[in-house]
Amino acid sequence: MDLHVVWFILIVVLFTGFFILEGFDYGVGGLLPFLSREDRDRSMILRTITPVWDGNEVWMITAGGALFASFPHVYATMFSTFYLALFLMLFALILRGVAFEFRGRRETSAWRHFWEGCIAFGSILPAILWGVAVTDLLRGLPINDKMIYTGGFLDLLSLYSIVGGLTFLFVFLYHGASFLTLRLAEPRLVERARALGKTVGRIAIGLFALCLVLTYVETDLFTRPLAVLALVCAAVLFVLANVLLAHKRSGASFALSSLAIALTTVGFFAGLFPRLMVSSIHPAYSLTIENAASSPYTLSVMTVVACIFVPIVLLYQLWAYHLFRGRVTAQDAEEEY
Repeated sequence: MDLHVVWFILIVVLFTGFFILEGFDYGVGGLLPFLSREDRDRSMILRTITPVWDGNEVWMITAGGALFASFPHVYATMFSTFYLALFLMLFALILRGVAFEFRGRRETSAWRHFWEGCIAFGSILPAILWGVAVTDLLRGLPINDKMIYTGGFLDLLSLYSIVGGLTFLFVFLYHGASFLTLRLAEPRLVERARALGKTVGRIAIGLFALCLVLTYVETDLFTRPLAVLALVCAAVLFVLANVLLAHKRSGASFALSSLAIALTTVGFFAGLFPRLMVSSIHPAYSLTIENAASSPYTLSVMTVVACIFVPIVLLYQLWAYHLFRGRVTAQDAEEEY
C-alpha cells in the first residue's frame, strides 16, 4: 500500500482513539458542576478520570507528532491557521492539568470549587474548539497556492463550525455521563449521571442531525459513499446508545457511543480523503496526502518507528484501564488526597 495512504489511516486511528478516550474525559469534566455541589461527590466523580486523563492526552500528542512527521506542510499550515484557537486550547488544557493537582491542596469549599470550575472550563472549551476545527477543515479555509492561510480568526467561525463545536461538546458530555454510570459505585450519583446523560443526549442527537444537514449544504462529503455510510451508522448508533442508557444498559450504551464517535471521525476523514485541508479559494490549492507529504525515505523510517511504538502505547492504555477498572467508592476518593 502507498505509504501516503498508510499514514493517512494511522492519523485517522490516532484521532479516533483520542476522541473516544479524551471524549469521556472532557465529558466528565464538563458535567462536574452539574452533578453535585458536595465535595465528597465531586471527589468521587473526578477520581474516575484522575488515573487516566493525562494518558488520554498522549493520543493528541502522538497524533500531532505523526502529522508533523508524515505531512509537515499540513502541520505548518494548520498551526498557523488555528494559531489563536490552539493558544486558547493550550491555555485551557494547562489550566485543567493544574486544577487536577491543586484542587486537593486545601480543604476549603471555595478553593475546591474554584479549581473544579477550571476543570470544567478546561474540558468544555477544547471540546468546542475540536468541533470547530474539524468542521472548518471539511468546509474549507482560505488557503492560497503557497499553502498559506490568508484569513483571520473570524473566518474560522460560521454557523456550520459553531454547530460542529456544540455537537462535539454535547456528544462528549453524553459520553462522559455514560462513562460515569459505569465507574461510580454510589447509586445516587449513578442515577444523577444517567438523568443528566439522557438530557444532554437528546440535545446531542438534535445537534448531530443539524450538523449532518449543514454538512450536506456546506461540503462535498455526501458525494463520498464511505463517508455517508459511516456518518449515518454513527447517528443510528448514537440514538441506540441513548435508548440503552435510559434502560440502564450502561455498558452497551458506552460501547455504542464510543463506536459512534469512531465512525464519526472516520466519516469526516473519509470526506476529506485524499485531502487533509480544503482550500476555499481553489480546489487545486488544497493540501493533500501527496503534495503535503514528507519524503518517501522519511515515511519509510517513520513507519518502522510507528510499528514499534504504537503497540506499546496501546498496551499501556489497556494495562492502565485494566488496573483502574473497578467502580469508585467514597473511600477511593478520600485516599486520593
